[in-house]
Amino acid sequence: MLDIRTAPVQPAAIHRADYRPPDWLVPAIALEFDLDPARTVVRARLEVARNGEHDRALRLDGEELELLSLAVDGQAVDPQFEDGQLVVPLTGASAVVETEVAIRPQVNTKLMGLYASGGLLCTQCESQGFRRITWFPDRPDVLSRYRVRMSADRQRFPVLLSNGNPVDGGEGPDGTHWAQWEDPFPKPCYLFALVAGELSVNRDSFTTASGREVELGIWVREDDLAKTGHAMRALKDSMAWDERTYGREYDLDRFNIVAVSDFNFGAMENKGLNIFNTRYVLADRETASDADFDAVAAVVAHEYFHNWSGNRVTCRDWFQLSLKEGLTVFRDQSFSEDMGSQAVERIDQVRTLRAAQFPEDAGPLAHPIRPDSYIEITNFYTATVYNKGAEVIRMLRTILGPDDYRRGTDLYFERYDGQAVTCEDFVQALEDASGHDLTQFRRWYSQAGTPTIRARLVQEDGAAVLHLTQSTPPTPGQADKLPMVVPLRTALIGRESGREVAGEQVVLLTEAEQTVRFEGVTEPALLSINRDFSAPVIMQVERAAGELEALAISDTDSFARYEAIQELALRELLKGIGGGEVQADPVIAALRSTLLSNALDPAFKADALILPSETMLAERLDQSDPSVVHRVRDDLRAAIGTALRSELEDAYAASSRADPESLTGEDKGLRRLRAATLGYLAAADPERARALAAAQFDAARTMTERQSALGMLAMVGGSEAEAALGAFYERFKGDPLVIDKWFGVQASVAAEDTIERVEALAAHPDFTLANPNRLRALAGSFAATPFAFHRADGRGYEWLADVILKADAINPQTAARFVPPLGRWRKVEPGRAALMRSALERILAAPGLSKDVFEQASKSLG
Repeated sequence: MLDIRTAPVQPAAIHRADYRPPDWLVPAIALEFDLDPARTVVRARLEVARNGEHDRALRLDGEELELLSLAVDGQAVDPQFEDGQLVVPLTGASAVVETEVAIRPQVNTKLMGLYASGGLLCTQCESQGFRRITWFPDRPDVLSRYRVRMSADRQRFPVLLSNGNPVDGGEGPDGTHWAQWEDPFPKPCYLFALVAGELSVNRDSFTTASGREVELGIWVREDDLAKTGHAMRALKDSMAWDERTYGREYDLDRFNIVAVSDFNFGAMENKGLNIFNTRYVLADRETASDADFDAVAAVVAHEYFHNWSGNRVTCRDWFQLSLKEGLTVFRDQSFSEDMGSQAVERIDQVRTLRAAQFPEDAGPLAHPIRPDSYIEITNFYTATVYNKGAEVIRMLRTILGPDDYRRGTDLYFERYDGQAVTCEDFVQALEDASGHDLTQFRRWYSQAGTPTIRARLVQEDGAAVLHLTQSTPPTPGQADKLPMVVPLRTALIGRESGREVAGEQVVLLTEAEQTVRFEGVTEPALLSINRDFSAPVIMQVERAAGELEALAISDTDSFARYEAIQELALRELLKGIGGGEVQADPVIAALRSTLLSNALDPAFKADALILPSETMLAERLDQSDPSVVHRVRDDLRAAIGTALRSELEDAYAASSRADPESLTGEDKGLRRLRAATLGYLAAADPERARALAAAQFDAARTMTERQSALGMLAMVGGSEAEAALGAFYERFKGDPLVIDKWFGVQASVAAEDTIERVEALAAHPDFTLANPNRLRALAGSFAATPFAFHRADGRGYEWLADVILKADAINPQTAARFVPPLGRWRKVEPGRAALMRSALERILAAPGLSKDVFEQASKSLG
């Protein structure tokens, strides 16, 4: 055990209840950059104004800044520092404060502030990176208008971009040039952006609903220019969708996207200058899978939608992060549903929620979507804030209805334009516009944990009565929970007729126990509940024999039909894990019906074939042996593959008709089905699957086909696998994003010896801890593969702890994201749990540990 007497001193937590408005505002700021990777000089001119009646000094945040000068109203002053802040005493109601600092972008491995990436200089300021650029009150409720002048060597940095619109530029001395940009809209400093470097641009334009023409640009390296067409189409689709759906029109003359290869996040919504991880911009048929194309479109939409839900209206403080992120994730999810298959998109969203957020809600890192405290805010860029936050917005739309929801968002944007506000302000706008009382609903913002809903349908006297109960388990700091408002889309399906005998309605569960009566139900009925996953809850429904089997075939809601198949499989898998006999026949019958149906699209069939994940199974148990979970699931897959071999072979062969140049739902679905059926064939007959996968790999016309074949070969092993991995590497070794796939495929193999392969890959010349994408591809993929990660000797835990400590010295924000897999020790059997705790204790005992990793590790130990 870690001796708490020798443990590092715990950094102080910041509490939401302690919020106080800023003492000083900064209505305007002018920045001048003399850009150089080795030493950039930044001059800042802050026009500051006292906020309220007080005599407190101006306090400015800074980190790793070399202060060269400080002046107030043109007069040099001696700097004073307190608790890491620059303290500037001021006597009047306003002042001009000027600083000059030097920073070193090329050694900034944290990738926060101004840093170098492959010859570019770029910024990342969310959440607290601006303090690494200049002294400033680095908090989201200080909104300023920015004027930015950049000067740099023309040959090395021919392109100079910042927020807003370009207003001037010219030649400077000694081969330099300069550019000036101005953003007319006030914004918090976390939205500041700058990019300088040698870039090529894909230019286009968009005409807004009011007739304004906006110049669009996607800036990348010259060799990558041909891969930007999909992102540009997604951008224009997003702009049109936001006008149609939310009435939000773009407000600047320019909208630029820049792709950089070293980036902590997926992308960043800086006003008018979005900076993206290359992973979410670059895509062509040779190098990007269908999933990559979909991700590019979704992330482009997400960051564009932030122009209003995050930029024009922003967060008062970082506890309100879900105000912008939950709303914007819901907006990008709705966009993706409208652009593709609603049912398939919804299944993918829920699968992600269950894989990432449900375990978070059930573990030591559980927190509400509006947290009450944090040590390091970057640790709260979580699935709870983003994905559960989006589900909360979806529930609000379900409860209010689409018209009142739209009236509410219109009022929200109009009322708070140009302000930094709270989650409460958003809910209040919806209340005011709709007339609905959302008092109890607000608990979704303050209570952590996933509610469990128990349902039982009883038929009597020509009616059906639905009995509901709800409970939410204790979470850290919240032992007792109050009842939530849970909107449950519900219908009753005739067991004999297969039609709805009680049409869909939203049952609003508000009490710990509640009953709902459906009149006129004479036919024996099947309960179809939480249709379209209308609430992020765990459903436990009492079912008579054969009910799930019937719903898996006849439910009129696509998502509910998918859920019935999942529940069938889950029931049998949990039985097997508990030592009982798995009855595969009901699952096989449901999947056979799905495969043979002409009414279902290929993507839905592919999703229906995927059994509940090992992570989901483990979350349904108090404790589990990952080896047993893996074995039982694999045995069921083998039984399905054997029983449905003919149907799977037919579906696999038929899916080859997909057009390789097409991204329609039909063609993407066929490729998806091809991968799913190959997986079952491998479970039943590895030798047959090896031959099919090798042939598919050799003949592949798209990255989707090639990657799925490579993954299958890596799983079944053999000389064919090594040959394919070698061929894949040789073909794509010049493309970092594709080589990320190569690392990820190998780290995702569910095998006993995966840890040895991962250790070898960590020594590969192409592996680096400094690039977040590469680190996620190897360490993230490995930690997300339960059977491999949880090897009984604990070697996987030790390796991950080593990686975390090494990465922490380079990039604490990225390192901290690998701690949660170790924090799930409570969910595994005692032997492994002790080894996981030991790894966490070793991390905590390390000298010089960052706040980021300390917070995650200390909370994970509990």
